Amino acid sequence: MTNTTAPATRPANPRFSSGPCSKIPGFTLDMLADAPLGRSHRAAVGKAKLKEAIETTRDILGVPADYRIGIVPGSDTGAVEMAMWSLLGARPVEMLAWESFGEGWVTDVVKQLKLDATVKKAGYGEIVDFATVDFDKDVVFTWNGTTSGVRVPNGDAIPADRAGLTICDATSAAFAMDLPWDKLDVVTFSWQKVLGGEGAHGVLILSPRAVERLESYTPAWPLPKIFRMTKGGKLIEGIFVGETINTPSMMAVEDYLVALKWAQTVGGLKGLVARAAANAQTVWDFCAARPWIANLAVDPATASTTSVCLKFTDDRIKDAAAFAKAVAKRLEKEGVALDIGAYRDAPAGLRIWCGSTIEKADIEAMLPWLEYAFEAEIAAQA
Repeated sequence: MTNTTAPATRPANPRFSSGPCSKIPGFTLDMLADAPLGRSHRAAVGKAKLKEAIETTRDILGVPADYRIGIVPGSDTGAVEMAMWSLLGARPVEMLAWESFGEGWVTDVVKQLKLDATVKKAGYGEIVDFATVDFDKDVVFTWNGTTSGVRVPNGDAIPADRAGLTICDATSAAFAMDLPWDKLDVVTFSWQKVLGGEGAHGVLILSPRAVERLESYTPAWPLPKIFRMTKGGKLIEGIFVGETINTPSMMAVEDYLVALKWAQTVGGLKGLVARAAANAQTVWDFCAARPWIANLAVDPATASTTSVCLKFTDDRIKDAAAFAKAVAKRLEKEGVALDIGAYRDAPAGLRIWCGSTIEKADIEAMLPWLEYAFEAEIAAQA
């Protein structure tokens, strides 16, 4: 049935960007009034805030007590680079990629670090078969493909007795998906994703096995100061109690603390996971009832619950890229969905952020507008 009438209801919050992501519901700048602005991050008040952020992260995510958590510069990218430059090279490496950021880590390892890595790739909408991965090597992968809308469904294929380290970029998974900590040696994320925090800061989580590697192995290449996590062969423990490598924004840290406290009010990790799952299911149900749109994920078991990527499947569409761009532009002009175009390197389509800070009611209000925009653009190209 053709929908040519503009819907009556609009989302209260039209922000569906996949990063930086929507702020927590009800956010106001007044919530940041307790930020110790103009104070040193090394003063007692600054260190206390940073330590609180680390320990609250541990509590909500269920990070084991013997894992270290550090706040590092450069967002998730900085955290991943720190891990790769500091840890890789001690044993063979296997790189897994199924979207643009995973491809970026492959480039860094093969072309910058010049390691003879085994590279396994899957196309957009699919993931590498973990049954084929050699976990006696160090393995680098993304948990959730932010630009491809697919995720690792679980950690069952990762052996507990692996000889290598698992280095996992979990930036659009942490706080919205269950992560099997016993199967992961390094986990990175940025709080600008699932919790909608302000950007520029990354979080780096290290297992005891990763710490052992850091203290027993020196890379063959020089390490920039900003990547160094050891001194005299010992871990710099201060990094993991709030003594950051470089100057953090105390405003951004306060914003993260506000988001963490909000997370506790919705049931902690369990509540956050449920919110994202319900949001994604709303989009999946919409697509299942319409023949002109589908999830980019080939296997429903790997479909992301945060960065839900969609493709148009209608035979009347003459130019997929132009059509998707026109739909996204129309939705933005109407003020009902902002920043939902597919990532520039991904197949033509849309990407709707369904992470934990998004209200299901806003997804439900936006989707009729998506149908309206689709029909309007079909008519416009006729």
